[in-house]
Amino acid sequence: MLERKLTKAFNEFFEGEKGGILLIVCTLISLLIANSSFSESYSSFWHHYVGGLSIEHWVNDGLMAIFFFVIGLELKREVLVGELSDTKSAMLPVFAALGGMLIPAAIYIFLNYGTVTQSGFGIPMATDIAFAVSILSLLGNRVSPSLKILLMAIAVIDDLGAILIIAIFYTTALSLINLLFVLIILGIFFFLTRFKINYLIIYIIGGIAMWYFMLQSGVHSTLAGILLAFVIPFGNGEKESLAIRIEHWLHRPVSLVILPIFALANTAIVFSEGWDTGLTTHGSIGILAGLIIGKPLGVFLFSFIAVSIGVTTLPSDLKWKHVLGVGSLAGIGFTMSIFITLLAYQDVALITETKIAVLLASLTSGILGYVWLRYTLKNNNNSAIEKLEIPD
Repeated sequence: MLERKLTKAFNEFFEGEKGGILLIVCTLISLLIANSSFSESYSSFWHHYVGGLSIEHWVNDGLMAIFFFVIGLELKREVLVGELSDTKSAMLPVFAALGGMLIPAAIYIFLNYGTVTQSGFGIPMATDIAFAVSILSLLGNRVSPSLKILLMAIAVIDDLGAILIIAIFYTTALSLINLLFVLIILGIFFFLTRFKINYLIIYIIGGIAMWYFMLQSGVHSTLAGILLAFVIPFGNGEKESLAIRIEHWLHRPVSLVILPIFALANTAIVFSEGWDTGLTTHGSIGILAGLIIGKPLGVFLFSFIAVSIGVTTLPSDLKWKHVLGVGSLAGIGFTMSIFITLLAYQDVALITETKIAVLLASLTSGILGYVWLRYTLKNNNNSAIEKLEIPD
């Protein structure tokens, strides 16, 4: 496979995802306030009810639906006209993402099977796009185009996987009548797209209605964001198409406003006495092992298998040691891991314990990934990993 060149649209999306520093700042602010004399007031603010839902609920079910909507638009663009439009090239990140989800989940289930934390298997499967891209961007011009494409594609596919996991495993009671309304709206949108009706106001009103019925259906409402993205008119991928324009409008607000608000709302962790003992539980160990070890192992192993069986090839500007580094950065779960935590558990103490494990695992994965790639991108000496023989 020849070295890839990045499209303008990809570069815009990549640049827009460099909001990881802001996420770190918001997380630190939230942690400081939560462990100060303002802790009770800060917590009560997020649990204040507005329009029948708490502010925290509006953030997690409302604003995050917009986040997944943008992810859906980007995935749609990548598959139709972007970096994933070539099937053979797309197989590398598809296999890598699959391994990066299955291996961490397997490690977690192995350590937690039959326990009260078994339902948290989806937590170490996630990748935080903003954090991972921000860490990669710190390496500057040493990062090859293929390395950027691989990390971004893994993260986007990962988020789609997270949505499917949420829909299948974290859905409780179902309201069929509300789901029927969702399907009716989707059907109308398909009709409008088929006849090239591109009035934005129609999709805004219909999208809000679809989100409402999804919220009432028992299926997590963020799924509405992904479904809406798939039916927004895309045309031939031209800049004037409604899907491209909406993604361009929303991308920076999502990265620089919505995700930081999510961090503020969900990282108000109180470090009470003995908090570190929670890191020795089966659930925490499963998260730590899944994100720190399982992610790079899964990404590397499944990528190697895909190339070995001939379904894809490794780009000429990538080496296997770089794939391992990307896998480590994919272990930064943060936003999505915390999001799934809130769906997997109801117990407040367990949620707090899990969030601490997620933060520690994400921090460790980010540091390891950065150090590893900084060393391997700077030094081109052959290593044992590079000498693996891959069939043509």
